[in-house]
Amino acid sequence: MTVATIARLKITLDDVKPAVQRRVEVPLNIRLDRLHLVLQAAMGWTNSHLYEIRAGGVGWGMANPDWSDGPMDASKSRLIDVLEDMGVKTLKYLYDFGDGWEHTVKIERIADALPGVSYPWLIDAKGKCPPEDVGGPPGYEDLLNILASPTHERYAEMSQWLGAAFDPRDNGTQNLADAVDALARKWSHKPKVVPKIKPEIAS
Repeated sequence: MTVATIARLKITLDDVKPAVQRRVEVPLNIRLDRLHLVLQAAMGWTNSHLYEIRAGGVGWGMANPDWSDGPMDASKSRLIDVLEDMGVKTLKYLYDFGDGWEHTVKIERIADALPGVSYPWLIDAKGKCPPEDVGGPPGYEDLLNILASPTHERYAEMSQWLGAAFDPRDNGTQNLADAVDALARKWSHKPKVVPKIKPEIAS
């Protein structure tokens, strides 16, 4: 992807403590369905639920002809168009309509892309993403309270459900950066391979 202008985004997972925040830089002309994938990778979600990006009372997500009042097709809209058409500098990103993970996505700055840098690019990360299907912010708060008390009656149950130790402050930054970088590599324009012309065989 040839990038001339980028947007730096500050992503905050709402109503969650300890704080979960990310900063990423993305092409200003990125499609919203790809922005969704960047947010998934940067946060550490598993992209296993529906989503919606909202601005100015309008929503974008997965198009479904059976939804008369559903979100607009995210694959047909770009970040730059949303910012210009809606006149906003902050978006809302909802992931998992059941758990209801709300994110605030603030455009911190718009700048020229750096030469030689592949975008999207994870700038920094704070806090670990909650486990999927834990019940949203209230369920996550309950989980942390249980894990903080080994004598809690549900401690063994929840520990087994997680399958591994869970530290809300250990975000695994390198894994997140690798996931975002994988998207950058996937979306980059690969040089065209020009086939060699076979020499004619003299008859």
